[in-house]
Amino acid sequence: MKKVTLKDGTSLPVIKLTKRDLPEIIQLQTKVIEHLSVKTFLQPLTDEEFEYILDGNGLLVGVRAEGNLIAFRALMDPGEDPEHLGEDAGIPKEQWSSVLYSEITNVHPEFQGNGLQRQLGKIVMEDVDTDQYKYVCATVAPFNIASIKDKFELGMHIAALSVKYETLTRYIMMKNLVDDVSVVNGDSIEVGMGETAKQQELLEAGWIGTSIHEYDEGFVVIYKKRNN
Repeated sequence: MKKVTLKDGTSLPVIKLTKRDLPEIIQLQTKVIEHLSVKTFLQPLTDEEFEYILDGNGLLVGVRAEGNLIAFRALMDPGEDPEHLGEDAGIPKEQWSSVLYSEITNVHPEFQGNGLQRQLGKIVMEDVDTDQYKYVCATVAPFNIASIKDKFELGMHIAALSVKYETLTRYIMMKNLVDDVSVVNGDSIEVGMGETAKQQELLEAGWIGTSIHEYDEGFVVIYKKRNN
């Protein structure tokens, strides 16, 4: 059984969640949203989306402490999503059925700071059936630094910067689970995270975002030229 470790050394088992856990899942999501300083950073899942995942269309794992659900992380098969992230990420349409979405990660406010998002991310990535799925995609809000760093740590890169969910600007981040993405050595450009148009120009010209850096004046995204 896979486990996560808290800062105090406590080891907790990671469990696969089922429909029986749905009330707790929804309750934890609500609690996390209540504690967010910027509500738009999190695109919550609906009850129906949670049920869809738990019906076998993805993976939902969680962690309990003293019997209570304190964290969960979800991957979802998007099916025939009309706003399929594969299109944003430049994945050929015939391969969209091999795309999983890295969906929501929720950690109870009292347990934040233990690296649970990162640990659960590595566990779900290792559990993906690469015979069925070749890509993992996710949307992340610019300036949601913790989530951006989380995706980079999982080996994802910024593939696009698009308007999603009708009005929200989002990075489209992706990971090829089968083939590593290679970049041109030595070529890199730093762009302010708030410079949307310049980032979009680079992305459309074949550059990808590979990391972020903080200066006194704010965060920049480091872009590198992708090898064709």
